Order: sequence, then C-alpha cells, then structure tokens
Amino acid sequence: MPPDAAPLRPGPRAMPPQEGQGDAAASAGLILEPRGGRQTSALPGKAKPSLPLYRKICYAVGGVPYQLTGNALGFFLQIFLLDVVQLEPFHASLILFLGRAWDAVADPMVGFLVSRSPRRRCGKLIPWIISSTPFGVFFYVMLWFVPSASLSGPLKFFWYLTMYCFFQTCMSCYHVPYSSLTMFLGGSQSDRDSATAYRMGVELLSILVGSSIQGQIIGSHHASMRMDCDMENGTLRNDTPLFLHMLENTRRAYMFASLALGSLYCLSCLVLVLGVKERPGPHNQLGRSKVSFLDSLRAVLSHHSYIRLLCGLLLASLAIQLAQGILVFFSTHVAGLGGSFQYLVLIMLVVACLCIPVWQWFLVRFGKKMTVLIGLSLIIPALVVITVATHSFLVYVFMVAMAGSSLAAVYLLPWSMLPDAVDDFKLRNPSCLNLEAFFYSFYIFCNKFAGGLSLGISTMSLHFAGYRTTSCTHNPKVILTLKILMAPVPIVLLLCSMAVFCSYPINEERRKQIRMEMEPAWHHGQTEIPV
Repeated sequence: MPPDAAPLRPGPRAMPPQEGQGDAAASAGLILEPRGGRQTSALPGKAKPSLPLYRKICYAVGGVPYQLTGNALGFFLQIFLLDVVQLEPFHASLILFLGRAWDAVADPMVGFLVSRSPRRRCGKLIPWIISSTPFGVFFYVMLWFVPSASLSGPLKFFWYLTMYCFFQTCMSCYHVPYSSLTMFLGGSQSDRDSATAYRMGVELLSILVGSSIQGQIIGSHHASMRMDCDMENGTLRNDTPLFLHMLENTRRAYMFASLALGSLYCLSCLVLVLGVKERPGPHNQLGRSKVSFLDSLRAVLSHHSYIRLLCGLLLASLAIQLAQGILVFFSTHVAGLGGSFQYLVLIMLVVACLCIPVWQWFLVRFGKKMTVLIGLSLIIPALVVITVATHSFLVYVFMVAMAGSSLAAVYLLPWSMLPDAVDDFKLRNPSCLNLEAFFYSFYIFCNKFAGGLSLGISTMSLHFAGYRTTSCTHNPKVILTLKILMAPVPIVLLLCSMAVFCSYPINEERRKQIRMEMEPAWHHGQTEIPV
C-alpha cells in the first residue's frame, strides 16, 4: 500500500435504530418522506436536489450498447459459429468459453484502472466511454465477418477468438465506467432506484430492438438452410450450388445486422455523453484511489452483503443465460419451430419491457428481497412446460410471456440492490473511498462469467452428445441433452439463487437506516463537475 494511502480499517459498525428512533429523527426535521417516496430535507435551504427526468433517460440510453450486442451474441453467436461458419462444436465452445473468461478477467482490471484514473474536465468515467466506443463497434462488426471460405478450421478458430476477446475488452472499458455512473448521478436513494428502473427498461427495449433486427434479418435464412435436406441420409447437402448460395446469403445477412447494431451503439453513446454529467457527493467524491489492487480486492471481497449479492447474481444469471442460449437450438431441433423462434424471442422481450414498471412498483411496495424471490420463481413453471409441450406455438407464446415477466425482475432487481450494498460498505468502511468502479466491475464480471460458462456448458454438452452441424435430424442423445439444458439445469440454479437471496442481509429496515445515516452528509451540499 502506498505510504499516503489511508489504512483499510473497518469503520464503526452501524447498529439498528431502537424502536421509535426513526420516528424521532423524522420529527426532529432531518428526513421527510412525502408521497411518492422522495426524500427531502426539512431544514430550510438544505433541500437535496432531485434527479431530472432527462438525465435519467439519457443515462438509461447509455446502457443500450451492452445489452444490444451482448444479447445478440447470446442468442445467435453459438448457432452462427456452428451452422454458418461451420466450426466444430469443440472449437466453438472454446471460443465462447475462453472469450468470456478473458472478458471476466478484464472487468476487474478495468475497474481498478478506472478507480486509479484522474478526474478530467469532462469527468472521470466519461472519457473511458468515449475512447472505447469506436474500437468496440469495429471489433463487433469483425466478429460477424467470415474472412474466407478457404480458411482452415484452426485459422477460423484463431480469427473469431481474437475478435471476440478484443470486442469484450472494449465493452469492459465502456460498461464498467457506465455502470459506476449510477453512484454519481446525484439525487436521493429513491432517485437512484428510479434511474436504475429507467435503465433496465431501456436495456430490455434495446434487447427487443436488437433481437428484432437480428432475428428478422437472419431468421428466414436459417429456415431456408434447414429446408435443403437430403431426406435419404438426414444431412444437409452442403456441397450443392443452392446450399452454398444460401450459406453466402446468410453470412451477408449477419454482416448487415452487425452494421445496423453498430450504428445504434454509436448513437447511444452520443446521447449518454451529451446528456449526463458526473456529480460527486460527500460519499462519492470521484477522486483517484490510492489503494493497491490487492488491497482494493481484499476490501471489496470481505464485505459479506456484497459477496452474497454476487453469488445470487451469478447463479441467477447462469440459469437465465443457459436457457437463453439453448432456446434457439431447442426451438429449431426439438420443438419444430425453427422458422418462428424469432417471434418467441420478441414476445418474451415485449412482455419483459412492459413488466419493468410493475416490478418497480412491487419493489417499492413490498421490498427488494421479496420482489426478487417472486420474480425468479415465475420462470420455473414456464421452463417445465416449454420442455414438455413441443410443436405447439400457442403454448410457447404463453410460456415465453411468463418467462419474460421473470426476465424483467432478473434484470431490474440485482442492479437495484447493488447501490445499497455499496452504501453499506461505505458506512462500515469510511476510510475506503473511490472503489465504486471496483464494485461494479466484479458485478459485471459475474454476469459475463455466467454467460461464458453457460455457452461453454451448452456447446460442450452438445459436442459430447454427438451434435453434427450438417444433420437435419439428431440422435436421441442430442434431443435429451437439449431438454436437460432447457429446464432441469436452469431450475436447480434458480433454486440455489433464491436460497442465497433469502440470506441477503440488507432488508428494508437496513435500507432505511443507511438512508438516515447518509442523509446528514448531503446537508453540506453537492458540487457538480464544470464543463
């Protein structure tokens, strides 16, 4: 640790208020909670400024690139590598797992570099977002580009692994500082929760838009490829001129879709940069951390509330992304809905977007722990019915709608709970400052690691089950593997995640206590970065 760094010693542990203490504080004029839950100060001239609506919207739009590209990769990269690039399942699984593993390692490193970066004229976090965007768009487009049909399998493997790692590094440089902006938007605790709800709503809408663009462009091409089957031996006739023409059209469609999503990537970054300013506060000072990487790591990972939140997120994200990654394969090869899977994805995402305000109201009314438990439980019967009832589009519509409502809760609640854990850490460790980016980087690390692990598990399982990219019909082992990956494995992970969230110590009483302890510091006023 540098000699001028503050020692990492735990601060005084906050004790729960005695009965009636909160009412006494309110009657003393410290905190008032009018209808709508917004906090104001009763002291004259000391009102805490609220967060403007336009800033919440601009901040929410900044989350579009991560979800736009991430879910396109989650839904379509696996089938792109297997059926369009025609890599072996083993090579495809290595690309997906090693790329996500690299990305997971890069997130904490980027978080540490962000925490050590100086505060400039346009802020501390915004410069990272601006500088990473053009490189992120370039590598995203290159990830969907097929360099040459004459390339050997190892060279194709090297090309896609390299592009995937470069893109994920650029996305880490964008998303880690963007996520950390939650702590520097200004406003009250309820304003921050509201901004998170706006962000999750826009991110789900971006998934809907991205899946609509990608699915509508490439869905018909995949269906056409499956029609060119040799019914005598049950394989794709991949040496005929017709098949080669359809394959080239499919590759061109993927490239066009990547350019469309890349344009939205740039536009969203522009809205974020123009509409959001970093606003430091008494507990969020946007300073340059002087703590070493290992000391920062030790401090963050020793906070029990944060660790339980990480574990719950990891298990829930692994379950959701495993089901998401296998949905296209399951719809195509088991349910017989290969030409309609894009409509199922759209229905699920539309319902998820519509359910974000419902879950936001629910968490305000009943608390975050109760909401996340109910949200996770809704998807379990949907997965069971999807696995059992095949070849029924109408049944699938109702089940993916139920899964969409659960998906909204999974997107909203963990990110809404994270700022509470960060505030709790600051109150218990007042000497540990400017580690917000570190907290958010590990949160993103868990989410991305779960995505890479889910893709690696599913692809390797298909490899060992005997999946062949040229087969029109698959052996019973492949069908059974798809069914197991679609329901039993995600359900077990979801139940484990719910058990972890049950033990999460920050309940509504602790949240109110955190708000009461942090409120006096805001009476000293807030400063805003000059532009």
